[in-house]
Amino acid sequence: MKTLTRRCCLFSVFICVQPWLMNVALAQPYPTKPVRIIVPFAPGGGLDTIARLLSQRLTDSWGQAVIVENRPGAGGQIGIESVLKAPADGYTLGIGTISTLAIAPATQLKPRYDPIRDFAHVTLISTVPYVMVAHPALPAPTLAQFVRLARARPGELSYGSAGHATGTHLTAEYFSSVAGIKMIHVPYKGDAPALIDLMAGQITTGFFTMIISATHIRGGKLRGLAVMSRERSRELPNVPTAIESGYAGFSAESWQGISLRAGVAPDISRKLNTDLVRILNTPQVRNSIEAQGNSVNPGTPQDFERFITDEIAKWKKVIADAGIRIE
Repeated sequence: MKTLTRRCCLFSVFICVQPWLMNVALAQPYPTKPVRIIVPFAPGGGLDTIARLLSQRLTDSWGQAVIVENRPGAGGQIGIESVLKAPADGYTLGIGTISTLAIAPATQLKPRYDPIRDFAHVTLISTVPYVMVAHPALPAPTLAQFVRLARARPGELSYGSAGHATGTHLTAEYFSSVAGIKMIHVPYKGDAPALIDLMAGQITTGFFTMIISATHIRGGKLRGLAVMSRERSRELPNVPTAIESGYAGFSAESWQGISLRAGVAPDISRKLNTDLVRILNTPQVRNSIEAQGNSVNPGTPQDFERFITDEIAKWKKVIADAGIRIE
């Protein structure tokens, strides 16, 4: 009888202690294992550079490895969809972009995901203007001369992009529509391979971010025709804006931010936001990103979600006005 009573007491203690033990396990500080950052484009591009900078800083801060994983293809959609296929535990971060979170869903009759409903957005990282660049051998040293050449040779000049339904693709189509020109689209799996072919003379032009264009322009490997921001860039002060070149109001900027699969615990999302905003606001990180032509703009998850909503509306209008359709 005494043995039975002792067993009942021990069982009662276990039942009482079990929730406490579970709470202790759940309360372990995040992260307790390696974290992945999914980059939806090929290595070597501007987005990859930013991701590797943040991964190193997060590794130093957390004492846990933060690994960059490149998953290019389908204009960035393969990479961002892999975030949705991962467990909702905060250990898979995705870098969302204008291409994957604003343009792609707006160009599809049946979007593959909902950029607001399916994600928990953490923070905007930065914005950066597109730059229209051309091979130096092209006999069109200014934007006006390029447009005249393109009009004289409709359908002959080509432009490279980071893939179908990416910011580089839609910006080129947007400008082509405004300028009244027609060019051949050559999609790549990321900015880097497109730039390589452009510098080799395999394609004529392209609209790439300041972060990867400026060095090649300053080095003479590419010619900057126009910066697609409202004001000249301090990185390329000698390159005029499209507005200065006669295209009033024309601007197009790329952007990137950190997002998670929806359903991640709120405390993990808050920690990620706090740590990323702190890292992005450190002078060394901010200066490193801004030195490449970006403007660092971290904020709250709510700020980022509102920003994405506004961008979707903007690009839907651009797509409708320009008559752009993506198969």
